[in-house]
Amino acid sequence: MALIVQKYGGSSVADAERIKSVARRIAATKDKGEQVVIVVSAMRGTTDELIELARQVSTQPGERELDVLLSTGEIVSSTLLAMALRDMSYKAISLTGAQAGIQTDSTYSRARILRVESKRVVKELNKGNIVIVAGFQGITDEMDITTLGRGGSDTTAVALAAGLVAEVCQIYTDVEGIYTADPHLVPEARHLTEIGYEEMLELASYGAKVIHPRAVELGELFNIPIVVASSFTDSPGTLIHGGVSMEVRNKARSVAHDLDVAKITVVGIPDRPGIAAAIFEPLAKAGINIDTIVQNASIENITDLTFTVAKSQLNRAMAVVKPIAESIGAKQCVSDSQLGKVSVIGTGIQNTPGYAARMFGVLSEQGINIQLITTSEIRITCIIDEAMVTDAVRALHRAFELEIED
Repeated sequence: MALIVQKYGGSSVADAERIKSVARRIAATKDKGEQVVIVVSAMRGTTDELIELARQVSTQPGERELDVLLSTGEIVSSTLLAMALRDMSYKAISLTGAQAGIQTDSTYSRARILRVESKRVVKELNKGNIVIVAGFQGITDEMDITTLGRGGSDTTAVALAAGLVAEVCQIYTDVEGIYTADPHLVPEARHLTEIGYEEMLELASYGAKVIHPRAVELGELFNIPIVVASSFTDSPGTLIHGGVSMEVRNKARSVAHDLDVAKITVVGIPDRPGIAAAIFEPLAKAGINIDTIVQNASIENITDLTFTVAKSQLNRAMAVVKPIAESIGAKQCVSDSQLGKVSVIGTGIQNTPGYAARMFGVLSEQGINIQLITTSEIRITCIIDEAMVTDAVRALHRAFELEIED
């Protein structure tokens, strides 16, 4: 008897009919003789509604209270799903993240899972129950409720799969898996039947919204195969695993894009030891994530430092950086929020020359100016004007012939 963890996103449990449909899918898995643990997100739109409600009663909702409030969204969907399964004569029980043993640190709104104490889940499975866990949440050693941040239900599912040594973790959403580009932008984008953890992590980190990067990291760390599929169809989806052919590919696998990019430039700073630390340490303490960092070559011991953040964090980042810029004698601190990024991703990049040149040439032909460039062994990313992102994605997909089967 195999143990399978399934996760259903907000669109999959958006209303009563969708919840009943998910219940039928779960029942079909149970009928195969499998042990089943389910992780659910809040019903679509619920989290945003709760945040808006909190803002209506408080100008600055406390982080602790906000986490307790937001955790209720997943509890609602988990209990409704348990009711639907029981109505179909299946034994089912809903558990909060705390009851399921999701132990986290105390960083409200973006807590990290420290461990999974799965005794309660195992106990319920042994009783023959389908166990339905509220995703996106956990509990600290001080018994305070925390949330894991956006995409946290994906992380909950893979963490439970690792803790329970599940055969597979199935992530059900509203798309049929991973594609060579966003099919909404590129109609000819090709569905991938499988992809390695490394490539998927780059995709998830640089724009693909299908699965959260932290979930992919956990999958790779504990060698948990992850299937991303649609809860609306019977498509087999995409398998994310470590067993992808070791033969070096001679082409890229995908083009990713992200519009959540803002740039900050500190102009005219002294080029001396400690300046970068003086800027980035306070940003880290403020919980602001930095992506790309570029420092210009120094001229007469004066340089410019540019970095990118999420648009939602731009105002907070500027509030931190402006006083620092003044204190270190910088000329000015400027920002730009009208940006996006496009990335070409594939393991073939690390051993095959010419990818960067081709990418830059394609963007040039489209009249697209590159503002910043960042790379990894298997990825090349360009920061460009957000208005040009769609054209860039389509042109790069054509140029690298990603619509052609491997």
